[in-house]
Amino acid sequence: MKNQLYKSPEALYQGLSRLRQDVLVKGEALYRSWRPQIQRTHFLNSALNMAFYLALRSHDLRKIQHSLLPLGLSSLGRGEARTITNLDAVMASLGQICQVPEAQQIPYPDPKRFFSGDTLLSYNTGRLFGREKSGTRIMVTLPTDAALDGGKLIRELVAAGMDSARINCAHDTQAEWEKMIGYIRQAEQKTGRRCRVHMDLAGPKVRIDHLLLLSLDARVFPGDSLFLVRDSIAAWDPAYQGGIVISCSIPEIFQHLKAGDPVLIDDGKIRAEVEKIVPQGAWLKILYARPGGSKLKNQKSLNFPQTPLDISPLTSKDLEDLDFVAAQADSIGYSFVKSAEDMARLQQELRRRLGRQYRKKAIIAKIETREAVHHLPDIIVQAASRQPLGIMIARGDLAVEVGWQRLAELQEEILWICEAAHVPVIWATQVLENLVRTGLPSRAEITDAAMGERAECVMLNKGPYIVEGVSVLNNILKRMESHQYKKSPELRALSLAKEEFQRLKTAAGGKK
Repeated sequence: MKNQLYKSPEALYQGLSRLRQDVLVKGEALYRSWRPQIQRTHFLNSALNMAFYLALRSHDLRKIQHSLLPLGLSSLGRGEARTITNLDAVMASLGQICQVPEAQQIPYPDPKRFFSGDTLLSYNTGRLFGREKSGTRIMVTLPTDAALDGGKLIRELVAAGMDSARINCAHDTQAEWEKMIGYIRQAEQKTGRRCRVHMDLAGPKVRIDHLLLLSLDARVFPGDSLFLVRDSIAAWDPAYQGGIVISCSIPEIFQHLKAGDPVLIDDGKIRAEVEKIVPQGAWLKILYARPGGSKLKNQKSLNFPQTPLDISPLTSKDLEDLDFVAAQADSIGYSFVKSAEDMARLQQELRRRLGRQYRKKAIIAKIETREAVHHLPDIIVQAASRQPLGIMIARGDLAVEVGWQRLAELQEEILWICEAAHVPVIWATQVLENLVRTGLPSRAEITDAAMGERAECVMLNKGPYIVEGVSVLNNILKRMESHQYKKSPELRALSLAKEEFQRLKTAAGGKK
């Protein structure tokens, strides 16, 4: 640690000065590249702050951080929403310590300016999830039953604390969606609580389209081979001697698929690798399966994490659904968005349906691929430059795409960048999953739910105990709000500390 410190406060001040100048130059250059496309003046300060934050994080800051700590100064680790003002505040204090001449000192930022990023994030969160409630909101995926029980489930969910109802357009029809929305509006009137309607476009689903068994066993084991046919099972070559043939719902994958590419089946429960490409398809070798074998089934997911997939995230079904969704939803979920160009395509379709009013329609971009993570700043700029935006961390699909080992790291990076852009984040996938499915939570998922307080919204998926799940999550989030804001601890008085001093006081009184 000693070797990682600046030799003196004066040397540290010079290091910070060089850092600040570099951040200003690089950040302003990046912001200028974005500025021509920004149509919402409301987003200008957010875009500038994100540019400064990306410039700051292009440096290794650990030596500066370690050197600031012994001086009792901020280590720059909590300044996402206010990059330059946070840096200025640190330099103002360090300048006092170093007795920098007054004419050369950087002044302390105005407190209102210092917290303006938090104000913007709060405002943007209200645009997406309503201003009736502060703190982290709760989104719930509605099951088909929500359209069939006369509104009972939705009333219970709204009463328990649901702030946004998610309708997954991959399931059900417009008839069921219309009933769900009607029941949501009725529940608002009966409970006195507002609930937003979020509709998630299905997007392209890469799945096993057809499965052909040449033996009675659909299980695969490590070392087995199977054949991924290029077109359809009907085009299968009888000369193939393997046990299983599968086809893919997105045959366009073969435009870029090559030997050595990983293939993940059933959300990564089965891992394979492309052994060889032949005219009729590809040979896949199984690298991982369960000890007793893993069973292949139709419609199980296929992921090609290192193979580019040049298809639009808007399918023909999505475009058909968008006519209904654009008119009825408060926010629109965009699946498999990978670039600014993808976002522009959705905005174009919304404008075609809503005219200039499309700018009032919120978009929630689902980040679930490595390309989406890589292009996240550009996706944010393209969307938030024109309309309200939220980001959903789709942790299940993202983990399959990038690997379980990198999920936590990338989850943090997404949270940081979105806070720098003052964009609300939804913490999604498997939150309180055991509780929602079985009625009994695991210890680990309680901790995970508590960590969700760092996002602006937490999403629960459907299950038999979903109402109980919302109640428990609502309770956890309310408790955590007094302890944590983002990654900054809120140091309220601890009950344990007060009890300890009360015991000390009682003991002292007894001795008297």
